Amino acid sequence: MVIERIVRIVAGSFIMLSLLLSRIHSPYWLLMTLFVGANLFQSGFTRWCLLEDILKAAGFQSCCSVNAKSTESKNVTSAIGNEEKKS
Repeated sequence: MVIERIVRIVAGSFIMLSLLLSRIHSPYWLLMTLFVGANLFQSGFTRWCLLEDILKAAGFQSCCSVNAKSTESKNVTSAIGNEEKKS
């Protein structure tokens, strides 16, 4: 799984969990929803997210690097195929 999907899954899970806890336990759990929303908002402008940095350090790949590798391997495969056809 790529970093961008994990960030969305974690953010959505935190929001749903905080909404559930605000209904069951205390309305102060809505502060967690506010925190996640504010984090998503600022990352939209700054293109920086702490969770992304943590996931990169843990060895997860960005969707951009995954797409670049698959495109690179397709180019290499087609180049090999073209070389074989010339022979």
